[in-house]
Amino acid sequence: MDSPLTPSEVAALLEAAMATLRAELGALPERVTAWHPAAGEWCAKEVVGHLVETERRGFAGRIRIILGADRPALQSWDQNAVARARRDCARPMAALLDELAGLRHDSVTLVSGLREPDLDRGGQHPKVGFLRVRDLLQEWVYHDRNHIRQALANVQAYVWPAMGNSQKFAGE
Repeated sequence: MDSPLTPSEVAALLEAAMATLRAELGALPERVTAWHPAAGEWCAKEVVGHLVETERRGFAGRIRIILGADRPALQSWDQNAVARARRDCARPMAALLDELAGLRHDSVTLVSGLREPDLDRGGQHPKVGFLRVRDLLQEWVYHDRNHIRQALANVQAYVWPAMGNSQKFAGE
């Protein structure tokens, strides 16, 4: 494998992901961001709410816990239960993006301040085992892009029925 992304590279990608979310999801009407592509699937607002919670609980939150203790026990959480409790479909997309942007700003500062010795610190997760800070940084980049793709796929699914014969161009 090539060398993993550095903390400064990850910080830049965290900022880029936030800019992408603001540009794409901030431009959509509320009816599109609250639309569910299928029963049990998240709308774009719930995707952003999930990113808020993973910022708090999964990435920046875990990194702070790891940096504050020697090999701490990390907690898991029920993502679907948290999503239901947040009720993000009823919230304005702008408010969700602002909530994420505030957390993301703090996360970029956290990640930018990481030094080489910090990267091998870790904690024990009950489901996946030992997680190092360096592992979490790489997953964070992957996770953001996975959910950006999910939100964009929702938009594609929303517009698909209205495309008429131009659907035949899809896949070219």
